[in-house]
Amino acid sequence: MLDRFYARALFLAASRHAPLWLAVVAFAEASVFPLPPDILLIPMVLAHRDRAWALAALCTVASVCGGILGWFIGAFLLQHVAMPIVHFYHAEARLAAMQDQFRHWGVWIILFKGLTPIPFKIVTIASGAAHFPLTPFVVASLVTRGARFFLLAALLRIYGPPIQNFIERRLTLVASAFGVVLVGGFVALKYL
Repeated sequence: MLDRFYARALFLAASRHAPLWLAVVAFAEASVFPLPPDILLIPMVLAHRDRAWALAALCTVASVCGGILGWFIGAFLLQHVAMPIVHFYHAEARLAAMQDQFRHWGVWIILFKGLTPIPFKIVTIASGAAHFPLTPFVVASLVTRGARFFLLAALLRIYGPPIQNFIERRLTLVASAFGVVLVGGFVALKYL
């Protein structure tokens, strides 16, 4: 079953609509969606290694734009929109702690947590709820999300065939590891 899913993901990653879906997922992940854009970026870069930089740039810009939406949700729609999202992730206490952390650490929180598997939407909503200034938020988001997506694209561009071969030979292991990292991000949300 995983083999068919992986083959289908590679096929869809090569389609002409794939960049649009990458942008949609990257945008939504930074404000409301639970799955990271890496799940689309990886097969897309593997399918078109020559477009790795353009795909990383698209993913970065869409993620930062989605982060701006998350910031506005936190700043102006905290009770009506943000709290249901935060409640969905069982992160009410984490949101309150992050609001306090923004007062002390500000940009460093965005730079650190934007690289981790911690859901970025919690960072964006918390920064808006803390009324962290929008301009430093956008700059830090561009740096951290760009670093994450361009590093991933660079590794896939340089080592694409061996990585793709590894994924195909050990698909169950890779899918399990991805699941552990994804769940670990949500668990880390409670403690970081």
